[in-house]
Amino acid sequence: MTAWAGVTIDCHDARLLAGFWSTLLDVPARPAGADRAGWYRIGPAVRGGPVLNFQPVPEEKAGKARVHLDLWVDDLEESIELVERLGGARRGAVQVLERGRIAVMSDPEGNEFCLIANPAV
Repeated sequence: MTAWAGVTIDCHDARLLAGFWSTLLDVPARPAGADRAGWYRIGPAVRGGPVLNFQPVPEEKAGKARVHLDLWVDDLEESIELVERLGGARRGAVQVLERGRIAVMSDPEGNEFCLIANPAV
């Protein structure tokens, strides 16, 4: 059987990125554990829920990431402003696609993700 464990993001400052994502997603951050020195994690403290791990690595980010997160948001403009206040950035104009309005964003270390206006709101 295969089960979901989480997504791990390589980064320089694991604590900084865990704080960014923790605030953006309103999920608590914590050190990942004694066997993972310097790592941070956001998500539930018990097994079974999705987690984001932040693993410190020495090398620089090279090029565009091949995986990114898509996040539903109720208010796209408010969410863009929050990302920017937290040290992230917008990567171009808001796009209008069949599934809704989308803003490509990046976290403080340049990892890209999309904010998607929830069409149900």
